[in-house]
This record gives sequence, structure tokens and C-alpha cells, in this order.
Amino acid sequence: MLNYQRPATDRGVVDMGWLHSRHSFSFGSYYDPAHMGWSVLRVINDDEVAPGAGFGTHGHSDMEIISYVLEGALEHRDSMGHRSTLRAGEVQRMTAGTGVRHSEFNASTTEPVKFLQIWVLPERLGLTPSYEQRLFAPRPGLQALVTADGREGSLKIHQDMSLSRLELAPGEQCELAQPGRWGYMHVLQGHAQLNDQGLNPADALGWRDATSLTVKADTEGLRALVFDLPPGGRAHA
Repeated sequence: MLNYQRPATDRGVVDMGWLHSRHSFSFGSYYDPAHMGWSVLRVINDDEVAPGAGFGTHGHSDMEIISYVLEGALEHRDSMGHRSTLRAGEVQRMTAGTGVRHSEFNASTTEPVKFLQIWVLPERLGLTPSYEQRLFAPRPGLQALVTADGREGSLKIHQDMSLSRLELAPGEQCELAQPGRWGYMHVLQGHAQLNDQGLNPADALGWRDATSLTVKADTEGLRALVFDLPPGGRAHA
């Protein structure tokens, strides 16, 4: 059963000149009590940062933060001593825990960088801050990117959830049923049909306790992020 719809065009908009962002859930200056999260999934910000610009050093605590680069390159520095550049297809997982400070800048002075910033509520407060980064080459079907147990070479998160990338060729389909769980799918590229619901790029759908859920790609194929989440009410700030 599809329980939550989030069309791309309905998301919150932030335009600061150097930053153009679409917020799937309430974040910063964008607040909508109808969109506070889905299970432990608290934030999906679809960010585009201008060449040479970025987020200066700032702090976070008690949050699992995932960055997924769509286009370009993102330069990361943090108070744990990490300094790295993430490129398209790379995924970063940072446990803010007891507190971490970091900055994120566009590594290019000529091209924008586009990435998804995803926040997940942790399983408990006061975790030791940590960091992982990995390139995941595309492959057909569901590919685990972030999981609670680090299976299949995925990044390990401190929560009973997983994030996978779904790659379907034109006309292919995949079963996403998750009995007893919550789920959420965010389209990255292409168009698809999820049961009887059409999906365009950057559209998203959430579900609870789905026993029959089939996604089918159209003639362009499909790339999407699929979340497997624990049952429970929507997360609140």
C-alpha cells in the first residue's frame, strides 16, 4: 500500500544564489508539519552548489548523515581529520554522534556539484563520531549502499535501515514488497510505474507494510534510491 506521496514539484525550495536546494522534508527555513520525515528518515535535501561555493565549517550531533553525489565533485573536511573529494556515484556516511564539525564545498571552480544530503535518526544518542566513503559502480537490480550490518561492502549505519540503489533497464521490473517494514523510493533518473502510480525524476513515494509492490521502468530505464526502514511514526525534529 502506498501511503505517502512526495512529487518533486511540491518540495520546499531554497535559493541562496550559490545554493539551490529542494527539501523533501522540513529543514531549516522550510517547515511543513505534513512533511517531517518518514520513519527514521528525517532529511533529503536535493542540493546544487555553484562553482567554488559551499557550506562553511559547522557542527552536527546525534545524526547519521549520508551524502550521495549525482554530478560533479564535493570536497569534504571534518574535525575528525578527514579530507576527501566525493565524485558522482560515491557515497559518504558520517556519524555525528557526540559532535563533529565539517565543511562541504564544490571542488570545481567551473562546474556546479549536485548531491543528495540525507539524514537518518540514529539508533541511540551519544555515538562516537565516525566516517566512511566509497564508490559504488552501477550494477543491475538492487545494490546495497548503506546498511546496519555492512553487508555486500556497503557503508555501515547505526540504525535498523538500509539504503539501496535500484538500476533497471528499459521495460524491466522489480519487486519491492517489505512486509512489516516501512519503505521509501526517490527517483534519480528516468520514469517508472510503482504499482499504479507514475513517477518522474525526483518524485518519491513511501509505503508501510507492503505485501505487493512492483516497480517497472519505462523506455529510458530507471535509477532510484530505495530505503528499507523500521516501522514507526514519522520522525520529528
